[in-house]
Amino acid sequence: MTTRLRGRAIRRDAGLYGYERALARHGLTPVAGVDEAGRGACAGPLVAAAVVLDRRIDGLADSKLLTPARRERCFDLVLERAVDVAVVVIGPADCDRLGLHRANVEALRRAVAQLDVRPGYVLSDGFGVDGLAAPALAMWKGDRVSASIAAASVVAKVTRDRIMVDLHEQYPQYDFRTHKGYATAVHDAALRAHGPCSEHRMSYANVQAALRGQAGSVLQEEKAI
Repeated sequence: MTTRLRGRAIRRDAGLYGYERALARHGLTPVAGVDEAGRGACAGPLVAAAVVLDRRIDGLADSKLLTPARRERCFDLVLERAVDVAVVVIGPADCDRLGLHRANVEALRRAVAQLDVRPGYVLSDGFGVDGLAAPALAMWKGDRVSASIAAASVVAKVTRDRIMVDLHEQYPQYDFRTHKGYATAVHDAALRAHGPCSEHRMSYANVQAALRGQAGSVLQEEKAI
């Protein structure tokens, strides 16, 4: 698969730094990559990151392809060697209020805006981000073909995972440190047993089901009294 840039084709198999090299040849620098973590979770925040690179990061890859230990190592390297990094956290209540897609786009746009270095081009994973002050390209599975997006995916994922581990200390009954707020059998069982907390996204079907079940239990108790 190829992408065209001013009449020239960029092959998706050009390597993780292929897009950044091609954009640099056209004078479209610096390049910022943006990605998010937590889009599919039913608890915890949505976290977006924007990263500007000017050098290779050893071992860098899509965060989903890395072990937790390698993600942590890449995270440290990105923070140490990137030209600029920005992170935006959107809480669960705002995800419900805005709607997930709108919250996602808003988080990505804000992450780019918070960069101290103004990008000459922005690469995003999956879908376009409107309202940017620079030309941009949305890329299918961009975190696997663009170093900048891969770096953003690592920063967003590690940041969010750390938030969920901290939330586990406040709400140990949900085991957030294990599933990171995603819908699993263990998480759903905890929702049914304890009901949702303020870190759950109330617009999600499984959270709504837990709320209904909790309300039903209260009603049964009142009838019994």
